[in-house]
Amino acid sequence: MKLELDPSSSLPLHQQAEELLRRMIRQEEYRKGQLLPSEVELSHQLNISRNTLRQAINRLVYEGLLIRKKSYGTTVAPQKVMGNARNWMSFSQEMKTQGMEVENFELHLSRKKAPSEATEFFNVDSDSKLLCLQRLRGRPGQPFVYFISYFNPSIPMTGGEDLTMPLYENLQRKYGIRVKTSREMISAQAASADLADKLEIAEGEPILVRKRFVLDVNNMPVEFNVGYYRADSFTYSIEFVNE
Repeated sequence: MKLELDPSSSLPLHQQAEELLRRMIRQEEYRKGQLLPSEVELSHQLNISRNTLRQAINRLVYEGLLIRKKSYGTTVAPQKVMGNARNWMSFSQEMKTQGMEVENFELHLSRKKAPSEATEFFNVDSDSKLLCLQRLRGRPGQPFVYFISYFNPSIPMTGGEDLTMPLYENLQRKYGIRVKTSREMISAQAASADLADKLEIAEGEPILVRKRFVLDVNNMPVEFNVGYYRADSFTYSIEFVNE
């Protein structure tokens, strides 16, 4: 791979270096654990200062893409799903944008009594039985998230939908529902025996719980979703900007 920046570009050098590093770490040898060149080597090859290079590296460390260890070096972090607070996506979209293939390990569809958070969100009777979709998902050979979704009973879903395709794409094509807003809550808890078995971790290990209250373009509640993630496979990115 050619390591070269364009000093005549309007893009700042640290941003150019960041994009170059993003391309580097997608290469197979770095994904398999090979150390990145040292800061001294990289700054020399790119003809930029170490401070400029460090800006780029720090950004990727912050995003959880690189791991920097003192007296050892910098390596590519194990692949994780990156959630973003500014531009939320479905799980399939999150995986696709990060170049990860999705595998469904379990898929169950039923009608059952929903938790109070779901019935209150949909403004239905607390004893209502709602369509419930349960899926164990991840990358090939490695399940790392268990989803439980409940849907607004006003949506005429039958259970016969093609649930192998992205959910929100399915809702838009079949029912004209275009989701817009996701209100989310993230917390941590210890894995129960059942969840630990599904996620292939030890009982009591930490997992991240991500609750989503999804609404369409008309603010109609569409889906209440709870995702239970292996803590070592999910990073949630939040960026605040002062106006």
